Amino acid sequence: MEIIISEKIRTACPDLALGVIECEVVNPPTSDELWAEIEAECEHVAATCRLEDVNKRPEIQATRRAYKALGKDPNRYRPSAEALCRRAVKGMSLYRLSTLVDVINLVSMRSGFSIGGFDADKIQGERLELGVGEAGELFEGIGRGPLNIEGLPVYRDAVGGIGTPTSDNERTKITGTTTRLLMIINAYSGKTGLDEAIDLATDLLKRYAHAVIVAQQK
Repeated sequence: MEIIISEKIRTACPDLALGVIECEVVNPPTSDELWAEIEAECEHVAATCRLEDVNKRPEIQATRRAYKALGKDPNRYRPSAEALCRRAVKGMSLYRLSTLVDVINLVSMRSGFSIGGFDADKIQGERLELGVGEAGELFEGIGRGPLNIEGLPVYRDAVGGIGTPTSDNERTKITGTTTRLLMIINAYSGKTGLDEAIDLATDLLKRYAHAVIVAQQK
């Protein structure tokens, strides 16, 4: 999958680096072993971070800066990594969804990067472009309904938007029948920590989703 970064994003987010994993997978219900790893990470986040400091994690802070540079209020539309960590700090359990989604959430919490996860078979065309959401642009956030993506970084395929750091789109969402995964790790803070996040994601996908890695880019 070719990914093109628009000039507007490059100008507003000069440190942006991407980690991209394409793989063949299975997506069973989350195992008790994986869920134990997630609960341990939630406990670690809660023990080491105060609620008011979540948005000061360098990776989350950089994503928030990107939102502001593009004209979006990150307090109204929180990056997904921030939302997950805030939930953990508040002592609220994450939703147990599916192996692939829960792996992505675990990597996001541990790394601080907001991560897009897509059913690759539902993506239209052979490339994605990372641009900026426009006023009135239609976008159905997963479990959120219509989402105002004006000013948000957004990946678009040949049909339209499929993912932002706040929410991905219902059209390309991961389900129990997903067999090809496209995972994009958005490092607005730069390359620091990105290799570790990719390695963690690859390890978890192989252990829990029987992933066969097709392509990996840093």
